[in-house]
Amino acid sequence: MRHSAIRNPQSALIRVLVVDDSSFMRTSLTHILKSDKSVDIVGTAADGEDAIRQVKQLSPDVVLLDIEMPGMDGLAALAHIMAECPTPVLMLSGLSKRDAAIAIKSLDHGAVDFISKPSGVISFDIDKLSSELITKVKTAASARLHKIDLRLPDESYQRGRPKLETRKSIVIIGASTGGPAAVAEVLSALPRDISTAIIVIQHMGPQFVPSFVQRLQWGCSLNISIARKGQTISPGRALIAPGAYHTRTVQNGHTKKIRLSGQASPNRVCPSVDYAMESVANAYGEGALGVLLTGVGTDGARGMKAIKDAGGRTIAQDESSCVVFGMPKAAIEIGGVDEVVPLSRIAQTILRMI
Repeated sequence: MRHSAIRNPQSALIRVLVVDDSSFMRTSLTHILKSDKSVDIVGTAADGEDAIRQVKQLSPDVVLLDIEMPGMDGLAALAHIMAECPTPVLMLSGLSKRDAAIAIKSLDHGAVDFISKPSGVISFDIDKLSSELITKVKTAASARLHKIDLRLPDESYQRGRPKLETRKSIVIIGASTGGPAAVAEVLSALPRDISTAIIVIQHMGPQFVPSFVQRLQWGCSLNISIARKGQTISPGRALIAPGAYHTRTVQNGHTKKIRLSGQASPNRVCPSVDYAMESVANAYGEGALGVLLTGVGTDGARGMKAIKDAGGRTIAQDESSCVVFGMPKAAIEIGGVDEVVPLSRIAQTILRMI
């Protein structure tokens, strides 16, 4: 069971435990992380059992945990860590479909995020990911960990004056760090016969999207699939953005369709929540409902504001239930949010608004 935990922001260094069965990978990852003066490597481990022991002994701020290891693998070690000494964990995934599926599953078991090795289990070019690795370790160090059965406040709060509702034709959901589990919780609580279309923009590499969609299909009654170029947007279907493309909604005669683009967005995040939400605001106007979940950075803030300015409604996940409050906070600060709601009540709020 996951317990609430957050790193002391006054701590001078981020203390990291590196776990990988490959001595080359342990050395390389240690070298990369030590290149940042804010990171301290407090230990390394070659298997899951040693990782659990060292987490108990060293109390690191972050565990960098490989999935594929002999004996106790990363997923099993993660389960023990989260049950016995909850700690922010960043999973290291290979490129196989199995590793991708386990990486998605690890988020349900308490991992904050994952990072994909660029060329398999032993990646001699791991230095390609130096910047991403350091950034994700820093994000994980400040992440909130919650119990699966976290009790959240029943009330939401509204920003501004309530207004008369217009029937909503589309719900667009944006998320980043901590998002896969949050998206799954929201979608699993929505009925199969929902009267709106749904688009989900989750920051995620393309190799992980099929496993993410399979995980959603397993736990939800909705019709869920990966968005395809030229696909018609229709009620009762949830479309998940493919990781390698920006997803845009365009008017095509009397219908709305998906357009995929590889062009750079202003904030350099792909897929971009802002890009997708702004297109939905243009295509649907007051018929749009934007939802922004947990995530690092500011992506989605402009998009939420665009939906609200077009007459639509917007919902942001509250700080107490976010793994990282960055994206919702940014949207709130620029006046792009109508209601701030705990994760456990977002589906209910969506149904009320539509």
